[in-house]
Amino acid sequence: MGKFKQLESFVAVATLGSLSAAARAEGVAPAMIGRRINALEERLGIKLLLRSTRRLSLTSEGEAFLEEAQRILRDLNETEARVSQGSLDPSGHLRVTAPAGFGRRHVAPLLPDFIKNHPNMTISLDLSDRLVDLIEERYDCAIRIGELDDSQIVGLRLADNKRVIVAAPEYLAKHGKPQQPSDLTLHNCLSFGNQGNQARGWLLRQDGELRAIRVKGNMACSDGSVLHQWTLDAVGLAWRSLWEVREDLAAGRLISVLDEYAAPANGIFAMLPERRHLPLRVRAFVDMLKSTYSESSYWDVN
Repeated sequence: MGKFKQLESFVAVATLGSLSAAARAEGVAPAMIGRRINALEERLGIKLLLRSTRRLSLTSEGEAFLEEAQRILRDLNETEARVSQGSLDPSGHLRVTAPAGFGRRHVAPLLPDFIKNHPNMTISLDLSDRLVDLIEERYDCAIRIGELDDSQIVGLRLADNKRVIVAAPEYLAKHGKPQQPSDLTLHNCLSFGNQGNQARGWLLRQDGELRAIRVKGNMACSDGSVLHQWTLDAVGLAWRSLWEVREDLAAGRLISVLDEYAAPANGIFAMLPERRHLPLRVRAFVDMLKSTYSESSYWDVN
């Protein structure tokens, strides 16, 4: 901050012709301008200005330094203006993590065009269904689906995520179709996670309230794509995101049940280490996701 103030004061004195004129322009006392010039000359180890009682002039070193100082200040002002207007092209490396299934379908396909539009950037995408430590593992952004429970990071909602309970027609033909949430206890419910999510239950709306319905089943998996395939193989019921099973529902490979009890949508979030001083490369990436996901037509075809 002090160095830039010294540069600004030097340029003001050199262009306006006097300490008093520069002081009036900056709204400070002439003595303050004089101290800044003295500090700048001492730091550089050269004389920039020749001062007398009548006039002020630049030394040869001062003339050369003035040109460079004006360029530095001009570049700084232009860069700040471009950043504030969102027109500065982002650069640098971006580290992103996303759930495996969602990342394959809704993050990875977007990246070639994103990098094409921002050629000064590089990106690495980690697809994993584990809950990564965003700060400890030094990711710039993590895509997460569900409810937020980490107060140390910032979540920006990108889109709603509707969930449905689905099963293959063959499974329902053999075991019947549940008519109310309590019927789930009679079915094989496939759960996500190493321990399954039976302990938390499947969220459904019943009697005007949101309730966690305890379910049980003989198979669980921490890989969503495996759980999806088991459902297609008629192993049991599964509680899945609509983006994952939309095509199967349209084609009749899966059938949704208990739709009238469906819980409100949770969220698809971009998780960030902090919101203030967000690097431009991160902001550009998050803005791209938000813009893409906010189009209803995107989800209709993806």
